[in-house]
Amino acid sequence: MSPYEIRKLTREGKITHQTCGMCDGYAQGNLLILPKEHAYDFLLFTQRNPKSCPILEVGDVGSRKLKKMAKDADIATDIPKYRIWEYGELKGEYTDISKFWRNDFVYFLIGCSFSFEGELLAADVPVRHIEEGKNVPMYLTDIECEPAGIFHGKLVVSMRPMPADQVIKAVSVTASMPRVHGAPIHIGDPKKIGINDINKPDFGESVTIKDGEIPVFWCCGVTPQSAVMSAKPPIAISHAPGHMFITDVKNTLLKD
Repeated sequence: MSPYEIRKLTREGKITHQTCGMCDGYAQGNLLILPKEHAYDFLLFTQRNPKSCPILEVGDVGSRKLKKMAKDADIATDIPKYRIWEYGELKGEYTDISKFWRNDFVYFLIGCSFSFEGELLAADVPVRHIEEGKNVPMYLTDIECEPAGIFHGKLVVSMRPMPADQVIKAVSVTASMPRVHGAPIHIGDPKKIGINDINKPDFGESVTIKDGEIPVFWCCGVTPQSAVMSAKPPIAISHAPGHMFITDVKNTLLKD
């Protein structure tokens, strides 16, 4: 199905699951929605943390429509699952946030590592969570993001294990796509970035790591949710991890 068809089924409540592997070849995006009073601080946060928060599009104040990344789309209905945050605490998950929408809201669509997975597969680099039909494992690290205004917090990473002889290829493939996180931020021992148990991700699901494989970590678009938990704004809305907005833009157009 086309991205539009997927978004239509999502809007109708017929797709509510995670979007990994869907619409192969098309870019997916993470979401954060904030009131206008906090939007500038977060925009500055994305500029200071471009690997974890690469901006694809920023909405006009009060607008639910996209201008560049998708046509006939509604940011309040076209993501399979959203999260509502109040003062940094998760208050609930919803498949439609229309009833929560405010005229002062500004949305931020942020690049997603799902977008480079098709390129990895095309290069014969394994993507384990796709093989196993799972959501990608994601972890809070001990790496501090560069603060901006009220926003600060720990970097979140996603992990994909692979044979040692595939790592250089994976780095090369993803480095050419900085708008969807680019090259890995860490390779190897997870404890060096504050991950004590790789089999217990903070978000997503654990995957099999085979003998001789190396875990490779990329910056993750769930990092804004970490910043929301730290900054504690009165209201924020995000996607649920792994439940992305599927755009009309080909991944190849996001290459450097």
